[in-house]
Amino acid sequence: QAGGSAVDAVEAAVISLENNPVFDAGYGSVLTDSGEVEMDALIMDGGQMRSGAVGAVSTLKNPVKLSRYIMEKTDHTLLVGRGAEKLAEKTGLDQVDPSTLVTPEARQEFETFKYRQAVTTLFSGRLKKDDRQP
Repeated sequence: QAGGSAVDAVEAAVISLENNPVFDAGYGSVLTDSGEVEMDALIMDGGQMRSGAVGAVSTLKNPVKLSRYIMEKTDHTLLVGRGAEKLAEKTGLDQVDPSTLVTPEARQEFETFKYRQAVTTLFSGRLKKDDRQP
């Protein structure tokens, strides 16, 4: 918006990315090896030489909002996991069930990766043994 700060613009842009399933942030996140959503976000204000970040969060609709809160309202730079999510609860930031952040495409990508990883693991040892035989 006109008259806003650079940090306002960056936060708005990242929120737009987090809400768009085309990008692997927020809604549409790439899933972990265990099929879960874990997100990270960082925001910086170069003029003030400060930053805020979250890591390994799974219940925040827009992790960048908590990153900004951490930067502006706490003495911390980084909060992770359940501690970050507890702070989000206290501040009233939008929290969601992690399953609502998973798109069908992300689930399919995970299932494909899991299958390929299993096949590679299963046959990698066997192929090495076969390569040693005449």
